[in-house]
Amino acid sequence: MRDTVPAKQIPPVSADADPSSIAGGAGAAAVLAAGIGSFLMGLFAVIADKSASIKSLMIFSRPTGPLSGVTTSAIVAWLVAWVVLHARWRGKNVALRSIGTAALVLLALGFLLMFPPLADLF
Repeated sequence: MRDTVPAKQIPPVSADADPSSIAGGAGAAAVLAAGIGSFLMGLFAVIADKSASIKSLMIFSRPTGPLSGVTTSAIVAWLVAWVVLHARWRGKNVALRSIGTAALVLLALGFLLMFPPLADLF
């Protein structure tokens, strides 16, 4: 029979627990990584649209064109950011308000960069 090691037990959180005492690093890592991925998708889209050499590098699938490389690169960057941030922040208390604000700013910038009238200004 195999020896099994019990999984790390996470203590239950009671309703009267102080929210600042709950480790939110793993969740914050996911939220910030989403903001980073959104921003990079907009940035990659603008760069691929403005540079012919980058545009040709971003064509991973001919029928889709450079959009295939833009989305694939942004997804890879999002996953890398998530893995790195999760490894650093797992089980730690982090500044959730600051991280949430940064994620929202990055998300907004990503949306703005993907909006054609604004992207055409660059």
